[in-house]
Amino acid sequence: MGFETRCAVSCVCAAKDNLGFRFGVIAGAALLIDYMLNVAVGISAGVGAALSAISGLQHYRLPFCLLVLIILTLVNLRGVKESGLTFVLPVIAFVACVGTALAIGIVRTLLSGGHPQPVQAPPPVPGATEAASAWILLRSFASGCTAMTGVEAVSNGVPLFKKPEVPRAQWTLTVIVAVLALFLLVLSFLAPAYKLHAMDEQKPGYQTMLSQLVAAAAGRGVFYYISIASIFIVLTFSAQTSFAGFPRVCRFLAEDRFLPSFFAERGRRLVFSGGIIALAILAGLLLIAFGGITDKLIPLFAIGAFSAFSLSQIGMVEHWRRKRGKHARTKLIVNAVGATLTSIALLVIIVAKFAEGAWVTLMIGPALVWLFWKTKHHYAWVGQQIGQKVKLKTTKLRPPIVVIPVQAWNRVAERALRLGMEMSDEIIALHVISEKEETKSLRETWAEKVDEPARAAKSAVPKLEIVESPYRQICEPILKFVRKLECEHKDRIIAVIIPELIEPHWYEKLLHNIHGATLRTLLFLQGDQRTVVITTPWYLREG
Repeated sequence: MGFETRCAVSCVCAAKDNLGFRFGVIAGAALLIDYMLNVAVGISAGVGAALSAISGLQHYRLPFCLLVLIILTLVNLRGVKESGLTFVLPVIAFVACVGTALAIGIVRTLLSGGHPQPVQAPPPVPGATEAASAWILLRSFASGCTAMTGVEAVSNGVPLFKKPEVPRAQWTLTVIVAVLALFLLVLSFLAPAYKLHAMDEQKPGYQTMLSQLVAAAAGRGVFYYISIASIFIVLTFSAQTSFAGFPRVCRFLAEDRFLPSFFAERGRRLVFSGGIIALAILAGLLLIAFGGITDKLIPLFAIGAFSAFSLSQIGMVEHWRRKRGKHARTKLIVNAVGATLTSIALLVIIVAKFAEGAWVTLMIGPALVWLFWKTKHHYAWVGQQIGQKVKLKTTKLRPPIVVIPVQAWNRVAERALRLGMEMSDEIIALHVISEKEETKSLRETWAEKVDEPARAAKSAVPKLEIVESPYRQICEPILKFVRKLECEHKDRIIAVIIPELIEPHWYEKLLHNIHGATLRTLLFLQGDQRTVVITTPWYLREG
C-alpha cells in the first residue's frame, strides 16, 4: 500500500495520479513544508495572542512556544481519538467568544452611527511609513492568502470522518469557509470604526487585532480573558491539522521508499510516532530560528500550501481532460480556474515575500525532493544487493574461527568462552596490553582455569593471544587482528564474541568502560560479510 495503491492526502494524490510520480513527490514535499510551518505559525500566533493580555511576559515568547509544542506533541502521541476530543470544546468556545465580540462591535457601531466609543481604546495608530501602491497591494494579498491555508486539512483527513465520509467532509469545509469569510468581513468593517491596526510583535505593548477588538467592544473584563484564552487555545491547536496530516504524508512516502521505513510504522498508541516526533523537532527548530515571531514565519508559510494547491488543481484539470462523462467539462473549468488562481497567488507570494524569508522555503523544497529521491535510490540499491532469491549453500560448511576479546579472567569472560567452545574448536581469546603491562599473572590464571579444565574434558583448548598496544588503544589492535584472520582464512567465518556487562540502571554504565559497544560498532563499520559479531551479556543483579 503506497502512492500506487492508496492515498488519503488529496493534494499529493491529485498531482501524482494525473501529472506523474515526480509531481506527486514535489507536492508531498510542499505539503510537508506547509505542515511544519503551520505548526510553527499556529503556536507562535497563539502565544502572541496570549501575550497580548499579559504584556509583561513578551520577552518569554520563545520558551512559551516550545512549551506549547511539547504539550501538543505529547497529546498527539496518545492517539488521534483522544487528541480530537481534546480540541472540540475550545473550538466551540472560540467561535462563540469571537462571534459575540464581533456582534457587540457591530451593534455598538450601528447605534453610534459608525463612530463607536471603544470601551478600552486600542493603541494609537502610527503614521504611515509608505504610500499606497501596487506593491503594497501585492504584499497585502500575499499576507491574506495565508488565511486560506489550513482548509486543505479537511480534504486530507477525509478518512477520519464518520461514514458517509465525503458528505461530512464537504459540510465541514463549507462551514469553515463560511465562518472564515464572515469573520474576515466583519473584522474588516469594524477595524476602521474602532481604529484597530496591526502592530509590531517585537515592540513593547504588542496586541493582536482580535485582542484590540474584544477590548474595544467589551472591555478588559472576564469576557476579554475568556476570549483571549479561547483564541490562544484554538490558534495553538490549529497545529493539530499538521499533527494529523504530516505523519500520514510521511507514511505514504515511506511506503514508497521515499522516507525511512520507520515513518510507516505505528507506535505503541497506534499512531505514526515517527512522523509526530519528526514534525515536533522540525517545528521546534523553526520556532528557535525565527524567535517565535509570527510575522517572520508567515512569509514561509503559504508557499508550501499554495504549491501543493496548484499542483493538485493542475492534476485535476488533467484528470477531467482525460475522463469522459457527464459534468466532466464543467469540473474541468472549475479546476482550471482554481489552478489559475492558486498559481497566481503562489507567484505573488514568492515575489512579495521573497526578501522576508520566502527564499528559505524555496531552498527547503528542492532539498526535500532531492532527499526523497536519494532515499528511494538507496532502497533500490539495497534491494539489488540483498533481494536476489539465492539457493541455500550447503557445501563447505565449517565452524567459524572464534575471537573473544577478554579484559581479565572472570565470570563474564567465562560465559563468552563457553559459548565459543560450543560453536567451534578454534577459539582465540585476545587480550590487549600496553608496553609495560605485566602478563605473567594472566597467563598463569589462564593455564590453571582454562587450559587444564579443557584438556581434562578432552575439549579444544582455547588459545590465549596477547597483543601489545603502544598507544594504549584497545579497539584498533583487535580490529587489526580480525582483519589479519580474514586475510589468512578467506573461506572461514570469523565470529567475534564480545563479553559485556549489563548494569541494572542506565547511569551505572558510566562507571564502566564502553569498549564493548565501541568495538561492536567499529566491527560493523569495518568488517565484511565474513565477520559475525555476537554479544554475550552478563546481567548484574541488585541484592
